[in-house]
Amino acid sequence: MKPRIVSGTPAAPLERPSREEAMAAVRTLLAWAGDDPDREGLLDTPQRVVDAYREWFSGYDADPAQELSRTFEEVGGYDDMVVLKKIDVESHCEHHVAPFLGKAYVAYLPTDKVVGISKIARVVEIFGKRLQTQETMTAQIADAISSALNPRGVAVLIDAEHQCMSTRGVHHKDVTTVTTQFTGEFKTNEELRTRFLKLAGLG
Repeated sequence: MKPRIVSGTPAAPLERPSREEAMAAVRTLLAWAGDDPDREGLLDTPQRVVDAYREWFSGYDADPAQELSRTFEEVGGYDDMVVLKKIDVESHCEHHVAPFLGKAYVAYLPTDKVVGISKIARVVEIFGKRLQTQETMTAQIADAISSALNPRGVAVLIDAEHQCMSTRGVHHKDVTTVTTQFTGEFKTNEELRTRFLKLAGLG
């Protein structure tokens, strides 16, 4: 049994359908779209789509807390912000299952421990490979870092283009959505918050 995920948070148990059931669902969608799932060019499409889904949504099988569990206490008295810029964001919105692509900027103010920088990028990736809104993803990243590291503050900014807006509906290209989440000193200290936004290319 796999946990049911609501905006990335486990709730009630959910039994994951079999691979064969997922492939049958893809065949149904292909037929509903107006094409013949039995024609040569589409025969292997259900298998490819299911494989792609396993990769795109692999974040359901990963634990952000586990990624952040190994920390280092030797920081040499460093007490300023640690910032990661331009982390790739590849995710899908929960409303249309359409991709949104962009960059994440993450900072935290360490107390007595730090974490390997690759682990911060991995946390962004884990939440990205789930279905949610960009707003939820931004908050989840900040919450995960806060819970694991107990820092003096966390700042997260995501700037992404949503293909549910650029390729359908209003068809507005080159429009990006920016979401932010600040905790601790980033929330209470305007100067600190401004420094972070400038490092992210805003402000």
